[in-house]
Amino acid sequence: MKFEIYTDSAGEFRFRIRATNGNILVSSQGYKQKASAKNAIETIKAKAADAETIEVDS
Repeated sequence: MKFEIYTDSAGEFRFRIRATNGNILVSSQGYKQKASAKNAIETIKAKAADAETIEVDS
């Protein structure tokens, strides 16, 4: 899995998480500053170890 930062058509910075098979798993909101997008990525990386998996009945 990898994080990609890019600029959208409105000039905002976004990131996406891409799986090893190339599929996009997540796309972020737009950020005015690249540093904000990078901070969001670092937060996700730091919190991922604490993430839990839950099953929801539908």
